Order: sequence, then structure tokens, then C-alpha cells
Amino acid sequence: MIEVNEIFGPTIQGEGKLVGNLSIFIRFGKCNFKCVGFNVEYETPSGVKKCACDSYYAVDMEFKNSWKSYENYLDIVNEVDKLLENYNYKNRVDIVITGGEPLLYWNNQEFQNLIKHYINKNHKLTIETNASLNIDFQEEYQKKIIFSMSVKLSNSLEPLKKRVNKSTLTKILENTKESYLKFVIGNDFLENAIVEIEDILKNIPQCEVYLMPLGDSSEAIDINSEKVVNLAIKYGFKYSDRLHIRIWNNKRGV
Repeated sequence: MIEVNEIFGPTIQGEGKLVGNLSIFIRFGKCNFKCVGFNVEYETPSGVKKCACDSYYAVDMEFKNSWKSYENYLDIVNEVDKLLENYNYKNRVDIVITGGEPLLYWNNQEFQNLIKHYINKNHKLTIETNASLNIDFQEEYQKKIIFSMSVKLSNSLEPLKKRVNKSTLTKILENTKESYLKFVIGNDFLENAIVEIEDILKNIPQCEVYLMPLGDSSEAIDINSEKVVNLAIKYGFKYSDRLHIRIWNNKRGV
């Protein structure tokens, strides 16, 4: 059984190295983090007010009743096909598997079948992950996945031993060609972020690194973006905006 929070698109990828690409998003439910430090305020279905990341509805188990359970990956494929049936694209859209934390399902056969299906159909397939969980590469198709690894820093308020798994980072970077790291930073956490990022990068394979502004609204992105851009320039990292938030704020399904 795999649990999906939402399937939506076609839309654009809003962040990372494939920003702007036409994409379908498959958002899985459940996460091993809470990230209350990101201070996105929300209310649960039972009326409890909390803080978490901007994907709280795929993280907090109080929203589980709005998720959909699948026993067969082909049911997910069929839903994606329905989203595309009114479009006549010449090129295959990208598939983005996100969450929550989708690697919680890595050892689920239907999850692997879903990945294999799209890889074999020559889609670019990205898994957006916090890269904290242990995984193994046992099949060649798995090496064609692009892992967008949003490793959490201390501003997430998650403990260091839980959020940084250098074994997994190394394994992913050694087994795949296009995977990369991205870090979400607010303008009140700039220099501390660089110290933490440089420590994470020690003793792992070299890869592309993106800095992104923290925020779940266009106003928050505006406040944080200039200083994050300057930080990327100062330390030689890449900058990724968050176009989906600039355009739609934190609206779901776009």
C-alpha cells in the first residue's frame, strides 16, 4: 500500500535545477520530519494550530483522511494519464515524486514499479527528498533518478543526527549523475547556514548545490531572496528561486 496526498499538473517545476520544466507532481503522504522551525502556520482538521513546513498537509497525520491509498502503481499512472489527455506535448513531461518524504516508500514494490515505469518511458524523474533515510541501489533504472536532496539545516529544529545522513548522500551521488543538493535559508540564518552547509559537504562526492529563499508566500520570498542570492554569489553556490510560490503563494495543486 502506498499513500498519496495529491497528484497534479501539468505545471512547472518551481525550484531546483529543472526549474521551469513542464511537470506532473505525485505527492506522497507521511514524513519522518516535522520542521516546526520553518514556522508555516496551519490548522489541522480537528482545529489544532501548529507550525511546520509548507507541505504540512502531506506531513501531519491528522490530514491522512484526505490521502488516497493505492495497491497498484498502475492506478497512479492512470490518474497521471488523465491529467495529460487534453494536452498534445511533443516532449514527455517530467515526473516529480515529492512529499512528505517519498523515500519512506523506497522498499515498497509498487513504489519501485512506479519509478521504473516512468524511467522506462524516458521521462525525467525527480525524487524530492530530505535524504535522511538509508536506501540501497539494486537496479539499474534507479541510477537514472534525479534526487533533489533538500537536506535540512538547524533552522528546521530537527536534530543533527536525524537530518544529516552522509552515507545516503554519498550513496546517491555515487550512483546517479544528475542529483544535487538544495538548502532553504531565511535572511536571519545566513552565515550559520554556510557553516552548516560546508560541514555537510565535507567527505561526500562533489555535486551542484543550490541555495533557496525560505517562505510560503511571494512576500516572504521577496524578503529573503536578495540576501540568499548574495550569499550564493559570495560562496560560489547556485541560486534557485521558488517560482511556484512567487506565482501561486502556497496554493495547492498548481
